[in-house]
Amino acid sequence: MSGVSGLFPRGLLPAALAVVVLCPLPALAYRPFDGTDAAVAAKGEVELELGPVGFEKDGPSRTLVAPSAVLNLGVTGRAELVLEGRQVIQLGDRIDGPRSRVDDVALSFKTVLREGSLQEQAGVSVASELSALLPATDGGVGAELAVIASRRWPELTVHLNGAATWTRAHRPGLAGGAIFEVHDAWALRPVAEVRVQGERDEPTVVSGLAGAIWRLRDGVSLDAGLRVAREGGVSATELRAGLTWGFDAGLGRSPDVGRAQSK
Repeated sequence: MSGVSGLFPRGLLPAALAVVVLCPLPALAYRPFDGTDAAVAAKGEVELELGPVGFEKDGPSRTLVAPSAVLNLGVTGRAELVLEGRQVIQLGDRIDGPRSRVDDVALSFKTVLREGSLQEQAGVSVASELSALLPATDGGVGAELAVIASRRWPELTVHLNGAATWTRAHRPGLAGGAIFEVHDAWALRPVAEVRVQGERDEPTVVSGLAGAIWRLRDGVSLDAGLRVAREGGVSATELRAGLTWGFDAGLGRSPDVGRAQSK
């Protein structure tokens, strides 16, 4: 998902995030993955997934991501709105385009299709996510439809993601991946993700992520991860670190269906 420098006034994303960070938040989380889970924020709850700083090395290019953010708003017991984006700063003397820009901007609607183990019910949890990919510096508007299936066992949680995309360059694309989380009861638990994605006339990207999520207390977590990827003949490495907070926006909570408290 690519974004645009002209979509928001310069510095708006960092300023907005700073306002949110200054608020006291008691929350939930779901980082540091590219994929997601088959759960949503409870009705009336806001969840902020914040990556204050990240670093990417993509071939000869080096990029600082500061910050990245995903804002989730629970609109019903089974659906949420998601707004995401990130501030990208190119490092070095030789750069193409603006040194700083807002990137990967998207607005999504996610809904739980089947309640399962993530909602304290039996079996597989299933959700869908429909996203509008907002205009990018070098492209137009795109769209994506993803289906997510999650299952939690005592020792392992698995999330499977599949998505079909109409990219901002107006080319079809497909993506698929799996997220693995070990024992949910552990305060510090290892996590991993494997992912494959591609679009027409472009090299396929194969990536893997290994990291950990540290639950400081119920609803407050820190995370860190190392992602490596291969696209054509070019290798990329990315370091990610962040946190997830959330708060009740006062719109009326639904305690029965929502994102599991382990995040």
